[in-house]
Amino acid sequence: MRQTRPVAVLGGVRIPFCRQNTAYADVGNLGMSVRTLGALVEKYGLHGQQLGEVAMGAVIKHSSDWNLGREAALSSGLSPLTPGLTLQRACGTSLDTIVAVANKIAVGQIEAGIGGGSDTTSDVPIVYGSQLRRRLLAAAAARETKGKLAAFKGFSLRELKPDFPGVAEPRTGKSMGEHCEEMAKEWNISRDSQDEWALSSHQKLAAAYERGFFDDLVVSFRGVSRDNNLRADSSLEKLATLKPAFDRTSGRGTLTAGNSTPLTDGAAACLLASPEWAAAHGHEPLCHLIDSQVAAVDFTHGEGLLMAPTIAVPEMLARQGLSLQDFDFYEIHEAFAAQVLCTLRAWESEEYCRNRLGLDAPLGRIDPAKINPNGSSLATGHPFAATGARIVATAAKELAQRGGGRCLVSICTAGGMGVVAILER
Repeated sequence: MRQTRPVAVLGGVRIPFCRQNTAYADVGNLGMSVRTLGALVEKYGLHGQQLGEVAMGAVIKHSSDWNLGREAALSSGLSPLTPGLTLQRACGTSLDTIVAVANKIAVGQIEAGIGGGSDTTSDVPIVYGSQLRRRLLAAAAARETKGKLAAFKGFSLRELKPDFPGVAEPRTGKSMGEHCEEMAKEWNISRDSQDEWALSSHQKLAAAYERGFFDDLVVSFRGVSRDNNLRADSSLEKLATLKPAFDRTSGRGTLTAGNSTPLTDGAAACLLASPEWAAAHGHEPLCHLIDSQVAAVDFTHGEGLLMAPTIAVPEMLARQGLSLQDFDFYEIHEAFAAQVLCTLRAWESEEYCRNRLGLDAPLGRIDPAKINPNGSSLATGHPFAATGARIVATAAKELAQRGGGRCLVSICTAGGMGVVAILER
């Protein structure tokens, strides 16, 4: 992002994230988005105000969600003159919506806007197969009863079998977990280290809730006030009892339900503005969005599906003249504990940094104590399009509480991509 003026992150809001088919089973993306945007409007006194853009996104959505950003904005309390935009880049979606809004602010197209996302794996679109769809369309187009009946000539009950949305990569047929198992084997990531990482995420999230860190970041919804995936009483002993979830046959599977994110419902959003707009409306910026980068890997020919952030980060650092160690803390999305550990190991690898990244030396080690200080996706859950906004809102508040500093945000996505950003106060 080439900035002509600073972009302030004023803060964010989310609803508690909930496991699939629990509290939000019958809500859907629009309902979760409206609750979240409405809470953000309430928090920042935006009732009736016209913003430059509301950019939202969703990965699993119905055709009726075709412009989720606009529809949610119309029900949020904002002025109906506020435009709405809907984007999607898998797990990086709401970091991308935030960047899209930030870019418009940076170049002076708008003064303030909202970026966020929502996802449901409970209220999923279920469709019929192509043959039955063609019959239904032909019947709808027919003008007479004879033509409508003709559309169903040769109809078979097998055509009633529905198609469910899948989570496998279309080009490989493998799930993200199966791809991550391959990464874990390639980088020799142990089961114990994955369980330890997962446990730490739960412990840090529980501690953050207990000290009130999320009091103004998470708004209750459907009777839920905390992420229902959080297991404050988890232990290494409990995690060790879980069986491999993706490689059940080789005897070498290490990814389990405990060290992988569950299917989750939820929504999150952030308010961004120019410093001038923030001052005029009485808001103190929590931090500024300094830069962002997107990268992709050729996972169909052997690269790790979730390794793209290892490429995006050094590209962004080089542009900013920073090293990997020039950050006070790091927010690394935890799709799987193994994925985080593979990323860290790659940045420490002289061979990988030289041969894949074209660097003269490894990027180096990050202190694990500086990563995800308030827990992350393994504990909160991971509604695909909501995770980026959750992370940005959390990091922005952390920077404000520290009184300053710099944060690196890193999110891997399906499709072999990665979205990263720098926040600074």
